[in-house]
Amino acid sequence: MTEMPEAEMPRSEMPRSEMIARKDRRAGRLTFNRPQALNALSHEMVQVIDAALRAWRDDPEVALVVIDAAGERAFCAGGDIAAVYRAGLAGDHRLGRAFFRDEYVMNARIAGYPKPVVAFMQGFVMGGGVGVGGHASHRIVGETTQVAMPETGIGMIPDVGGSWLLAHAPGRCGEYLGLTGARMGPGDAIFAGFADSFVPEADWPALKDRLAETGDVNLILPHPAPEAPLGDRDLSAFGAASVAEITAALQAAGDEAALKVLGRNSPLSLAATLALVRAARGDRDIRESLSRELRFTARATAESDFLEGVRAQIIDKDRNPRWSADAGPAHVAAMLAPLGEGELNWEDSE
Repeated sequence: MTEMPEAEMPRSEMPRSEMIARKDRRAGRLTFNRPQALNALSHEMVQVIDAALRAWRDDPEVALVVIDAAGERAFCAGGDIAAVYRAGLAGDHRLGRAFFRDEYVMNARIAGYPKPVVAFMQGFVMGGGVGVGGHASHRIVGETTQVAMPETGIGMIPDVGGSWLLAHAPGRCGEYLGLTGARMGPGDAIFAGFADSFVPEADWPALKDRLAETGDVNLILPHPAPEAPLGDRDLSAFGAASVAEITAALQAAGDEAALKVLGRNSPLSLAATLALVRAARGDRDIRESLSRELRFTARATAESDFLEGVRAQIIDKDRNPRWSADAGPAHVAAMLAPLGEGELNWEDSE
C-alpha cells in the first residue's frame, strides 16, 4: 500500500487520521477510523473523502474505490454535528451551512463517480453514513448491518441524498422509513434500495484484498439475502396526503407502534420530510434532491427544531425534546424555498 501524498489531500489527512485515504495496488482505499465515536463523519473527514475522490478520478493506477470502516459497531452512525450545534446556539449559522454544502457535494461525487465504488457497510449505517455508502455503485451489507435515516427525531430531515433514496424505495417504504427513522437489517436494506449485495462479514477481508489486487468488481459474488420483513408490512397509511392524514390512517388501523414514533418526532421535520420524499420522486438526478435538502438544512439551525433535537438526544440526552417550530404549510414551504445566491452551484463543485 502507498499513502496518498500529503499534497493531494487536506492537512487533516495525517498519520492516525480519522479518515484514512491511501492507494492499495489497483484500489483507492477510504477507511473511517473513529470507531470510538461510531465513525461519526466530521467536516474534515468529508474534505478528505472529496479530495481523494478528485485525485483518483483520472489516476490510471486506480481502477476502483473501496470504502470501509474500522471497528465492528459501525460503518458510520451519522454526521458529527456537535460543532454545528455549538455554533448555531451561539448564533453562527455559517458553520452548519458550510458543512452541509461540502457534504452534499461529496455525496453527489460518490453517486456520479466514473469508477466503481464499493462500500462495505457493517453495524450502524445512519444519516451521514448513508450519504457515503448508500450512493456507492456496489453496496455490500453483512449480518450486523443496521441502516436508518433517523433525522426527524432530532428536528432534521433525511438529507445527504436520503430523500432521493427514500423516493426510490418500493411502495410507501420511503414515507415510512423517512418519517419514523425505522432501522433496516441487511435484507430490508436491499429490499428498500439502500444496498445491493449480502456478503458474510467473515468473507470481507479476502474480498477487499482481491478487489485491490485485480480492480475487478465482478469478483463480488452475493449470497442469498436475509429475509426482508419490510416487504410484508402494510404501509398503505403512509400514502395519505399529509402527516395528519397519515396519523389518522394509522389510528384507524390500530398501528400503535408507528403512532408512538411519529408522536415523539419533530412535527416540522415530519412535514418537510414528507414533502421532500414526494418531490424527489420527480427528480432526474440526485443533485436535484440534494439541492432541495440544502434549502432546509441551511436554515435548520435558525428556523427549525434542530438545535432542540440535538440538545435532547445528543447533548443532554434527556430524550425529551420540546418541539416549538411552526409545522404549518407556509413555514414548510418557506424552509424548502430556493436559497437564491446560497443555492448549490454544481458547476463550481466539479
